[in-house]
Amino acid sequence: MKLNWKESHNNQKKIAVVNDFSGFGRCSIAVALPIISVMKIQCCPLPTAIFSDHTGFDSYFFDDYTSKMAPYMAEWKKLDLQFDGICTGFLGSVEQIELVEGFLREFTGEKTIVLIDPVMGDYGKPYETYTMEMCREMRHLVRYADILTPNLTEACILTDTPYKEKWRVAEITAMAEFLSAMGPEKIVITGIPQGGFVANLCFERGKEVRVRRTHRVGTSRSGTGDIFAAILAADAVNGVPFGDSVKRASAFIKRSIISSIERDIPLTDGVCFEEHLARLAPK
Repeated sequence: MKLNWKESHNNQKKIAVVNDFSGFGRCSIAVALPIISVMKIQCCPLPTAIFSDHTGFDSYFFDDYTSKMAPYMAEWKKLDLQFDGICTGFLGSVEQIELVEGFLREFTGEKTIVLIDPVMGDYGKPYETYTMEMCREMRHLVRYADILTPNLTEACILTDTPYKEKWRVAEITAMAEFLSAMGPEKIVITGIPQGGFVANLCFERGKEVRVRRTHRVGTSRSGTGDIFAAILAADAVNGVPFGDSVKRASAFIKRSIISSIERDIPLTDGVCFEEHLARLAPK
């Protein structure tokens, strides 16, 4: 008797990571891949661009992957890949944002957790490459998110709120509520300055808002937002409570920054998180 058997590629938890790939500098896919993997989830990268080293360096090789994204996704569709999570990061053009929107429509299942990191700017200003049209398209993309992780600048851009140096918790909460009305149930607004501390505001629809603070250590480094998003995405797929995940991600980044300072790692080289990876492995 001939068995009716079909091979499945969906017998393990998987997260698709839509972001650029930098060979050096510890950011984007290069940090998401080991972090998601050590958390016992298969990481499936969908590159938006290839860099030798990220744009914080004086020079770099760059290959735009926009024209290759659709056929890349088509091959995944042939394999009937189903994702437990989808995590998106920096997107370099309106066309890429539209492609990712199509990817989310195609690959988001009933149980897929979508985390969108709207990488748009910092220190009160959009990145030079980010146009007003891209900002509008990112607002459309946000509605697909279950979890949204903007920094303070990006929250301001998404809500048309003027940026300033000092904030009351109620003002940031109002931005989180506005963003949640677009679609995301869970939001963490990161990088809120509070004297010698840096704070994250955790918003979950229907629950009390929490502000989690850590002592400020060193100065800003590349890739910390990508590390934060990867941990949150993997924790969400593994069923870790949102507030606990934010706390754990913040502590992991702080440890990694301290190790980088101790080793005299240049700021452009990101954080040396590798020696702390075991801390993220599920017990």
